[in-house]
Amino acid sequence: MIEIIELSKSFNNHKVLDNLSLRVDKGSTCVVIGRSGCGKSVLLKHIIGILKPDKGKIFIDGKEVTTLKEKELNQLRLKIGMVFQGGALFDSLTVEENVGFGLTEHNQIKSEELEERINESLRLVGLEGIKHLMPSELSGGMKKRVALARAICIRPEIILYDEPTTGVDPITADGINTLIRNLHDKLKVTSIVVTHDMKSAYKIADKIAMLYQGRIIAEGSPSQIQNTDNPVVYQFINGLAEGPITEMEAVYGLW
Repeated sequence: MIEIIELSKSFNNHKVLDNLSLRVDKGSTCVVIGRSGCGKSVLLKHIIGILKPDKGKIFIDGKEVTTLKEKELNQLRLKIGMVFQGGALFDSLTVEENVGFGLTEHNQIKSEELEERINESLRLVGLEGIKHLMPSELSGGMKKRVALARAICIRPEIILYDEPTTGVDPITADGINTLIRNLHDKLKVTSIVVTHDMKSAYKIADKIAMLYQGRIIAEGSPSQIQNTDNPVVYQFINGLAEGPITEMEAVYGLW
């Protein structure tokens, strides 16, 4: 479904992605782990065509994203649901308007069908009966679920998640992880999740890939990653202060 080949991107002479390659099979969930600021969100922005690489190629279902014209890119984006970090809901819109935003902006859809889609999407994330509320009336966990409802409302083939459990308590985070797993099983979508939350990664991933210094340095099943002999991966997944990853990298490598 998704294949990334030797992707490179620099900002102000700082190389964020460096010949990164990754393959995500159709219907699977790939979790990309790595330190905050290592380029995980930059990778997602390339997949949906917000950013253009300095070099490299991205194929989605056989189409090369990096060469598509704007009209073709917009058509491709209708197949992709995006769950932004923090939810990124529109403060001036109701829950109902937020969830249906993608359909009203890009599709000609009858009002009856739109309402049915919105209700179904909210039901799938366990939030029936709140569509007239404003984002300011929601808890952090509810905002995350509404953002997910917005992503699935367009009936995507692919869902991209940017740090879905950041900023919520552990119980809420586990509920979001369960929801992501259940939606994957129900909707049969292909998913890429970027996170530094290892508990989340182990629960939802079919495959885990570690991004470090602009490249994928290791990938495998959750059990393979847990039993890694790579010292960088071992330090990260166990949250160790001592190891090959230094604090200086965290200060000067943020993207």
